[in-house]
Amino acid sequence: MSDWLRVAPDGRITLTLHIQPGAKRTEFVGLHGDALKIRLAAPPVDGRANEALLKFVSEALGLPKSSVSLKSGHSARRKVLELAGTTAEAVVRCAHAE
Repeated sequence: MSDWLRVAPDGRITLTLHIQPGAKRTEFVGLHGDALKIRLAAPPVDGRANEALLKFVSEALGLPKSSVSLKSGHSARRKVLELAGTTAEAVVRCAHAE
């Protein structure tokens, strides 16, 4: 798999992301070093960008919001998300479809 995507033995998926808040629109961009870059239209104020990120990823993958959690990077551009209920192939397909 890619450096930005890891699958644990229990099936949970961990994503390493580089976030660009305050963009014109929310979208997957591609790779940024060893992370997947996502542009977010939400500003990095009062946790709005984090909320928008969780909503965007859950909707893009067709997952309930409760299946997507922010593990680290609450106030940083580099974030780690954990996903449940999907496959690595679905994540890769979704990230490259945008």
